[in-house]
Amino acid sequence: MKKNYINLLLLLTSVITFGQNVQMEAFRSVELSGELHNNRTLKIYVPDSYQQDSDRVYPLAIVLDAEYLFDIYVANSRLFAAKDKAPEQIVVGIFQNQKNERKKDCEIDPNSMLTQSSSKFYKFIKNELIGYIEDNYRISKFRTIVGNTMTANFSNYFLIEPTPIFNAYININPSYAPDVADLFRGKVPTLNSNTYYYLSNGKYNGEEKSKSIETLYYVLKNFENENFKYKYDNFKNSTKVASLGQSIPAALAHIFDMYSSISKVEFKNEVADLSPTEAIEYLEKKYVEIQYLFGANLKIRQRDIFAVESIIIDKEDGAYLEEYGKMINRLYPESPIGDYYIGQYYETGNNYKKALKYYKNGFANISSEDPNSDGYYQNVERVLAKQKTLNNGGIELDEEAKTEDNTGK
Repeated sequence: MKKNYINLLLLLTSVITFGQNVQMEAFRSVELSGELHNNRTLKIYVPDSYQQDSDRVYPLAIVLDAEYLFDIYVANSRLFAAKDKAPEQIVVGIFQNQKNERKKDCEIDPNSMLTQSSSKFYKFIKNELIGYIEDNYRISKFRTIVGNTMTANFSNYFLIEPTPIFNAYININPSYAPDVADLFRGKVPTLNSNTYYYLSNGKYNGEEKSKSIETLYYVLKNFENENFKYKYDNFKNSTKVASLGQSIPAALAHIFDMYSSISKVEFKNEVADLSPTEAIEYLEKKYVEIQYLFGANLKIRQRDIFAVESIIIDKEDGAYLEEYGKMINRLYPESPIGDYYIGQYYETGNNYKKALKYYKNGFANISSEDPNSDGYYQNVERVLAKQKTLNNGGIELDEEAKTEDNTGK
């Protein structure tokens, strides 16, 4: 495949933007041959971590109208990654406003279909650019395409193809083709994998265009396909320029919601009614999907462990505390959390000897300078007091504890 690519300048400039690596490349397209502008300027952002972990793969974002959308998208993608709300991404921007290429790239015929010229640009992205990036960068399975007004409408033609090559579509103030709703009706009900769709609107778009966007929103609302996850924002007190900076972070929050730790909304809608075994399975599945889609090999976050804690403790008399604790010990052997849950399991069952053992194991993993060390040691003191009361009162130990005492172990 590489022989089909002719890079006029492998590296025109390499600059440090946002403290990260951004490079410009000139790409000569075979698909665009015959067009006035078959040389396309690309702007490519690669996170610093890319050089530090040779096995890691990254989601890909293709940003149209790169002259003004690229930097906004990269800045927000870095912020979301730094706050652990989205994975780091490789971002590829396509310049379209150098010689008015944009209009021919995205033009639509009277039947709301791509023209000969826009079909070439479509094939350039699908058949050349994606393959070039995959050949030269470590890309995960997750891909996003970003567009504004005319380029936003163009991005939808990737969604309606038999096998979409993008998982997420960011439509900022889209200038929809007249029959786009019919195209959606024929495609969205058939989607069999998670597809994320974002569109924004506002009074600044004018009455006719704003109504067109809102009409499609109502079409989206009527789809009953759980694989199609859409979000619509109407920025009533904004401007067209300001909406660019509002739409992209809102879209990222929507698209990468699954990547984030469990929110209050997610807990209420997806987790609260689960049984302990189902809650543990939910956590494990969530992180398997994160790795599969985004290439991020994350351990279950400790805040997610605490998020489902109440289910494990309160339901079914804490019968799954031991299993939960063992899972956490595998993930965080240096942490006292797993031993704490196992200790709680045995304490609840009045097996104070074993409870004491695990509480002490957990306490051994806490630094003496940790402000939580005294609070954790209270678990040890509480069980010691229970043992003393039990022995002084002449109450029999549970069967397992008596066996351990008789054997001297």
